[in-house]
Amino acid sequence: MTTLRLTKPTIAVLAALLSATEEEPTWGLKICRDADLGPGTVYPILDRLTERGWVASQEETGPHPGRPARRFYELTDTGRQQAADALQKRKLSRFSLGLEGNDG
Repeated sequence: MTTLRLTKPTIAVLAALLSATEEEPTWGLKICRDADLGPGTVYPILDRLTERGWVASQEETGPHPGRPARRFYELTDTGRQQAADALQKRKLSRFSLGLEGNDG
């Protein structure tokens, strides 16, 4: 399998997924909003992350009057670790190139 390219859109999607919690899960259009990306960008990224085992999804089972059921996305344990590692490596790389400050 090819290595996942950490493009700016992929990083934005990973950040949105990392910020989701069990109490506040995330779904496709919320990821689009949080990542400031369109669905034509977000859903293919979610598909690639799912193929690599980083993301699992499930359809909403509770009531959802007046709208279709949402598909909730969450990082798997492996995905959460790999996403955190990838984002940390990218941050360190950007810092070493002087592209990010040392403010955390």
